[in-house]
Amino acid sequence: METEHIILDNFKHESNSDIEPLATINLTKFIILSIVSFGLYELWWIYKSWRFFKQKEKLDIMPAARAIFSIFFLNSLFNKILHFAASKGYEKSYSSTPLVVGFFIINTASKLPQPYWVISGLSFLFLIPPFQALNFAFKNSTDFETNEQVYFNYRQIILLLVGLALWSLVIYAMTL
Repeated sequence: METEHIILDNFKHESNSDIEPLATINLTKFIILSIVSFGLYELWWIYKSWRFFKQKEKLDIMPAARAIFSIFFLNSLFNKILHFAASKGYEKSYSSTPLVVGFFIINTASKLPQPYWVISGLSFLFLIPPFQALNFAFKNSTDFETNEQVYFNYRQIILLLVGLALWSLVIYAMTL
């Protein structure tokens, strides 16, 4: 009898540990972190999204590679997010392909001459619909543990400080 209880506890623990606890941030923080990090936070969000689906669906994928080579995988990520959000009652919709195309076109603006390359900092705009859909799904799911991060954590604060220092240098260089 006691052995049966231990086995059930272990099984329960394993099923809950398949997906790490999820911390969500609001849209304003996402935008701030994206701009301050020169778009690197967007790459981090793509990685974390793929990592979530890898754990949730037990996929044999490499989330980091899918984030780095997102030109090939972003459309399928956006579709996965929309499908997952719809299963949790999300009523809004978006078309993945125009978002992906817009994301990559605006990112290529980084090759434009000064000061026009700054336009590439708006690439986060094309991630907003999937970001909102995924946050909705997280908040409306009882399958795993989620919590909304109210304040910036220490890693985000470091990112903000470094990003603001770099932006200061960029602005200073643009005025010369």
